[in-house]
Amino acid sequence: MQRLCLFGVLLAVLALPAQAKVIAESVTYQAGDTLLKGYLVYDDAIRGKRPGILVVHEWWGLNDYARMRARLLAEQGYVALALDMYGEGKQASHPEDAQKFSSEIANNVELGKLRFTAAMDFLKQQPLTDTTDIAAIGYCFGGAVVLQMAREGVDLDAVVSFHGSLGTRNPAEAGAVKAQIMVAHGAQDPFVKPEQITGFIDEMNQAEAFYRFIIYSGAKHSFTNPGADEFGEKFDLPLEYNPQADRDSWQHMQTFLRDAFLK
Repeated sequence: MQRLCLFGVLLAVLALPAQAKVIAESVTYQAGDTLLKGYLVYDDAIRGKRPGILVVHEWWGLNDYARMRARLLAEQGYVALALDMYGEGKQASHPEDAQKFSSEIANNVELGKLRFTAAMDFLKQQPLTDTTDIAAIGYCFGGAVVLQMAREGVDLDAVVSFHGSLGTRNPAEAGAVKAQIMVAHGAQDPFVKPEQITGFIDEMNQAEAFYRFIIYSGAKHSFTNPGADEFGEKFDLPLEYNPQADRDSWQHMQTFLRDAFLK
């Protein structure tokens, strides 16, 4: 009887789920002659391959906020790579530098695509990444980047833009968009004009893309970033964190990605 009880206890212990352990590491990869410095995160307690998610930073560069989002994705069971669009891990400490760095990418679609796909290739090379399930999310500047990659026909299952720019000099052609698209937009974002919203919707309709556009009343630019108010006050910018819009958009993203991977 004692042995039977001990055996039962052993079975119960073995049946317990493994202790989750999120592994985060700084990584480097190349895009042409440019060294890029990313942040790779995954949960090593999960067995087998899982979808990979690219996280594209705000115009400040790859900072702690982008890393935090990558860790949250890893906790949900993804392999996440917060990528570097500026090279050498550059970060801006002032809007003038941020504008300079981001404009270099915004004004050169091929350069942006080169650096984005370099990160995507690196993510696919990771042993735990299911190369058939890849998506990208982006914030502000990063939102514009992931939308442009969808326009360019990059082979992604889904892209999600949080308070990102919507305009482009290179609109999507009919049938070119492979990714499902979700946009989370703040109704009080002064950087995105009403005509840009209308133009984006018309563009997506003409491109025959699958998209979801969510507008949050009262939300301003950078509504997902808890540090937005500090940046806004420091540099006199119309930035403001909105906890409700942050939570709701993140929940919508989770459902959107799950559905996109059920192809």
